[in-house]
Amino acid sequence: MEIKQKYAWAFATALVVAPCVAVIPTQAAAMPFVDIKKSDSERELYNAVSELYSKGIVFGTTSTTFSPYQQLTRGEAAYFLAQALHLQTSNVENPGFSDVPTSHQYYGSIAALAANGIIQKGTHYNPNASIKRSQMAKMLTLGFHLKQATSLTAPFTDFTKDAETDRYIQTLLDYGITQGTSSTTFSPYTDVRRGQMALFLYRMLQKNDDDLYIIGVE
Repeated sequence: MEIKQKYAWAFATALVVAPCVAVIPTQAAAMPFVDIKKSDSERELYNAVSELYSKGIVFGTTSTTFSPYQQLTRGEAAYFLAQALHLQTSNVENPGFSDVPTSHQYYGSIAALAANGIIQKGTHYNPNASIKRSQMAKMLTLGFHLKQATSLTAPFTDFTKDAETDRYIQTLLDYGITQGTSSTTFSPYTDVRRGQMALFLYRMLQKNDDDLYIIGVE
């Protein structure tokens, strides 16, 4: 079954200065990261990071490295996703996380995700902790307003014990945003890498450009 669904969110053309290390270019520029090669094996990753960097969505760990295989923190994930969704990150209601004061470098992004219902409010956000594949599935599904799967068709033997979380995982599979770590596993509690998140966002934005042709969504 094939369903066509179009989302009309707009992405920013004005770029911002990223927190931490790398400076976001003021216009499209050659990717400065030397740890991702434009080879056949890394071509999609190169294209993903290059495009997202030029749009101010991602930043490197230094001015010349992206560290694609380094664990993505929950703070970085919030920043990347908020930028990709063009969320308002200033003058946002404080979600009340005790470990994310208003002076925190990712405060605006985290607050924006909470304000838009992408993450739940609580006492702690743990911005320096790594983000898991199952958590990423939920944030992307809610952030991009994907049509959530109603049944599990993937042959994974390691689905979680939480039915709602499993549906988020199935949703990303149905949209072709990610796949399993093997033919029978998704590894929901494995850490997401920086390069993997770039690929997820890149594929999502490409599908938005293609009017989100969705295959296998019930």
